[in-house]
Amino acid sequence: MKSARIMGPNEPLEVIDSDNPKPHDNQVVVKVKAVGVCHSDLHLWEGGYDLGDGQFMKVTDRGVKYPVTPGHEIVGTVEEMGDNVNGYSKGDEVLVYPWIGCGQCPACKVENENLCDAPKSLGVFQDGGYSDYALVPHYKYLAKLDGVNPDSATSIACSGLTAYNAIKKSNMNSPEFLVIVGAGGLGLMGVQIAKAITSAKIICVDLDDAKLETAKEMGADFVVNSKDPETSQKIISICNDKGADSVVDFVNAPPTAKLGISVLRKRGNLVLVGLFGGSMELSLVTIPLKSITIQGAYTGNYNDMVELLDLTRKGTINPIITKRYTLDEANTALEDLKARKILGRAVINP
Repeated sequence: MKSARIMGPNEPLEVIDSDNPKPHDNQVVVKVKAVGVCHSDLHLWEGGYDLGDGQFMKVTDRGVKYPVTPGHEIVGTVEEMGDNVNGYSKGDEVLVYPWIGCGQCPACKVENENLCDAPKSLGVFQDGGYSDYALVPHYKYLAKLDGVNPDSATSIACSGLTAYNAIKKSNMNSPEFLVIVGAGGLGLMGVQIAKAITSAKIICVDLDDAKLETAKEMGADFVVNSKDPETSQKIISICNDKGADSVVDFVNAPPTAKLGISVLRKRGNLVLVGLFGGSMELSLVTIPLKSITIQGAYTGNYNDMVELLDLTRKGTINPIITKRYTLDEANTALEDLKARKILGRAVINP
């Protein structure tokens, strides 16, 4: 099989030939039809995350070992199965849940493997889908597509799943006004999901008017260009001069997090999602006085993925795939993502 592998931080991916994996027991080999190109792949390629103030978190400190085959948004067909696999047949179209846990920690015991203390995620800690074939360690991590477009389904395993988890968290206080910061692939998915599962009026914020226009098409009730120096006041005015009930920040950079806090009303809920990085100062007294909740959202569990897949199957949401690459173009795909040339989501079709 051919695989595009990251040999080391900031090194070009190398396309390498190797033997096809052989499944045992509960394992399944999936023939990859499409794999999403995700910002997490970019961080893996760059070697880590910017923490701000000159600090950098290396992925190797989290347990990543190079070389590694990236790609955690995997869709394909069942190619070969171990002896203990039930419920699947060769040729079944499947979406792979990649956020595999240790099975022993408190998060895993309540089926939140995405929050595992010792994660074994596909495409991060073990080889993923930038390849002809992917070895899935247990058939319980598969979900049948049953009619969902394979390219579109890729984003459900990560970006869509992250957006779904974040919007569910933002909906805990039954918001009347929900601000979504960022109208990239993740934010646009968030707009669609918010329209589907909340009763909130949706305000989308971004620097790009074209992206904001797409957000309106996806269901945003209001859009605000954050280049406007009066952005905070405009948002508060839209929210009946009281501020937003919830803010989901799909960028999570210092300026956007600061904006989110500034527009929250009393009892407001800020959900931080993006991995842009950096740091910021907080007015600590504001948090208790306004009873603000600040929380993170990191992907979702397997059941969330199945729920989101069902919403896609019903046509309630429509993941946007705007660019497609071959396996040999993996470097170009990551470079385009880094250069912000991709509106919506991109996939690699091996």
